[in-house]
This record gives sequence, C-alpha cells and structure tokens, in this order.
Amino acid sequence: MNDSPGSASPGSAPSDGQEPGVPRPAGPTGQGDAVPEAPTAPTPQTPQTPPKWSSNQPPAAQWTAPNPPPVPPQQTSARGPRAQSGNNGGPPNTGWGGGPQPGGWGNQQPVAAKPGVIPLRPLGVGEILEGSVSTMRAHWRTALGLTIGVAAAIQLCSILVQHYLLPEPARIDSGADPAEQLRQSLDSLRDSLLSLGPVYAITLIGTIFTTAVLTMVVSRSVLGRPVTLADAWREAKPQLSRLVGLSLLLPVGYAAVMTIGLLPGLLVGGSAGAGLAAIGGLVATIVVIRLWISFSLAGPALMLERQGIAAALRRSAKLVKGVWWRILGITLLTLVLTALVSGLIDLPFNAAATIADGKGISDLVSSETPDFGWPYLIVSGIGAMLTTALTYPFTAGVTVLLYVDQRIRREALDIDLARSAGVPGYENTGN
Repeated sequence: MNDSPGSASPGSAPSDGQEPGVPRPAGPTGQGDAVPEAPTAPTPQTPQTPPKWSSNQPPAAQWTAPNPPPVPPQQTSARGPRAQSGNNGGPPNTGWGGGPQPGGWGNQQPVAAKPGVIPLRPLGVGEILEGSVSTMRAHWRTALGLTIGVAAAIQLCSILVQHYLLPEPARIDSGADPAEQLRQSLDSLRDSLLSLGPVYAITLIGTIFTTAVLTMVVSRSVLGRPVTLADAWREAKPQLSRLVGLSLLLPVGYAAVMTIGLLPGLLVGGSAGAGLAAIGGLVATIVVIRLWISFSLAGPALMLERQGIAAALRRSAKLVKGVWWRILGITLLTLVLTALVSGLIDLPFNAAATIADGKGISDLVSSETPDFGWPYLIVSGIGAMLTTALTYPFTAGVTVLLYVDQRIRREALDIDLARSAGVPGYENTGN
C-alpha cells in the first residue's frame, strides 16, 4: 500500500481525481480475471491484524477477536480487472469486477463484501450516513459511554466557569442617548465574546479526545471488529498530541486568513474602508471554506496513518482534490442533520430551563439582559450534554467514512480491508 492514488475502478470513468495510469492491485485471488470458486474461511486460530493504512505506519497490536463468519462466494467482490460475464459470450460485466451473479443473470454486478458497517466498495452519500449511524448502533456502549462522559465533563466545567469566573454581562440602558447605547452594546458584545473563550477551550479539549477515540471505533467497525473504550484509547493515545496540534493550528490559520482579508479595510476606515473590508471579508471567507474542506480529512489521515501534522494536511488535500464539491455537499448535509437533531433536543430543554428560572423570564419581559441562575444552567446543560452525546459520534463517523471512501476510490483500500477482515477469497496478500 502506498500513498499515491490508484487507478479508476473497473467499469467507471476516471473521475473523482482517479489516475488511470497507475497499476491497480490484483483482485482477491491475485490472478486478475479469475474469480474464487470455493473460498474458505481463514483459520480461526490465526490472529487478525489491522489494515496497513500507510507504508510509513509503524506495526500495530494484533487484533485477536474471533474471525467473522464465512461470507458466501456470491457476496464477495473482486475489485480486480473486469471479469467476463456468464451470458454465453455476451459483453463483460460492468460492475466492480468479479463473475456473474448466481442464477444466470449475466450483467448483474456482484454484491460487495460487507464485513462491517459499510460495503467494501465506493460509497454513496446515503451509505456514508447510514454507516455512521450503524457504527453508533453497533458500538453504542463505547460511543455513547465516551461521549456522555466527555459531554458531562464539558457541561460541568462550562457551568462552573459561567457562574463563577465570567463577569456580569453589561446592561443596556434603554433611556440612554444613542451614543451611550452603542457603547453599552459594544461592551455587551465584548463580554459575550470573552465568555465564549473559556467555553470554547473546554469544548475543544473534549472534541479532540472524542475525535481521537471515535476515529478508532469507526475504523474497527468497518471491519466488523468488536472494540472497547480501552482498545480505542490505546490505539489513539500515541497520536493524541499531534491531533491537539492539528486542532489548534487549523482555527488559528483560518483566523489569520480572515484577519488578512479584513485588515486593509479596517486600516483605511470610513465608507471606503467599510467597502474594502466587506470585499476582503468575502474573499477571505471563500478561502477559509476552501481550506476547511481541503483539510477536512486531515484528522483521520493523522490518526489512522500515523502521520505528522504537515503530512496529514497534505494527505487530506490530495484525497479531496477533484471531489471538493462532493465533500462540501456531504459535510454541509451532515451539519444540517446535526443542527436539526440539536434543535429538537435543545428546544424543549431550553424552554424548561427558562420556565424553571423565574428571574430569567422576568428579565426577558422587561427587555433587560437575562441573568439566568442555577436552574437554567443545570437544565440547559443536560440538554446540551444529550445533544453532544448524539451528534459527536455521527459527525466523527461521517468524516472517517469519507476518508475510507476516498481511499477505496483512489487506492483500492477495500482489498486491504477485506484481507484484514478475513473475507474469503482475499487470503493471498500478493505482496
């Protein structure tokens, strides 16, 4: 396995950044068109090893979980050169290689092997979303146990910080003159931004931890392997410091791009400066979105391939190249779905929290800045904890499966995954 993209899949056009000139790995039997006739399951005593995500990846601990049950021959998929169909001399199959379907339907493509939550072939949007949800269902104890614990810690720290460390929000006097009201509004905005700093830092720490562990959970679920929280943490721990660096570098880089875009207009000032700042801010926003999607797969590349920060960024940009719009669409769809789930959970909890805190309601009615007390913070914190526990695993799963999908499309990673999962017919490694 190497880091250079492989050829397009048989029967498909060289799209999505695929490079048809690079030789593709052999199929399950290592014999091109040949299809395994009577595949047998691997020896149960043979320990299974994780896939080699990168040629630079150090050896990992063996997985000694029991082998999956044998997959019938008709469920395997030979992703090698296109095999001839069994339709009495008809045209070759246009599927992902392999032989004809049982039953004599000559042009039906074979079903891909599915040892885990996804079929081992290029994935559609629905399969990526479904695979993320299936991971949560298959490993709900590990995923929810992790995210609920982290979310509870995040909310507890946030509540304590908001109640004891943050200053009282600036109040706006409705009877003051416009200039004074503007000054008070700016002070209130400054206090709000300052209050977001500690909460964001706490959330970032929790996000880094959950992302690291959930990446390993999803990578195991692709192979249908059981995984405990201790297993996932042991695999993720060596890369945690690099993930912290990556998680800090990206927001700082995006903020620097926005500052560069806005700074000329702010320096000029006046109406001309406002127009220049608007144009610069728009250009900077486009650049940030471009970089955000290009580097969106850096986390899985860093964790699974044991890459450094710079190498993971280059790896992500290479995998996203040619499919930027597709990655953007799936990412935005994921954000919309998580926002809907968050809204459905937060709305009733926030309403209950506001009702439980009578002082907050009176402040809202009197048009003053609400000063919510312990009842509001506790009830709303429970809602936020549930939201985090449900949305974090889903978002992490989509990101990792996008990474796996791009590796399958470009580098035939599905063959290595099938061998690691012990799928019958893929026993011959060929290298």
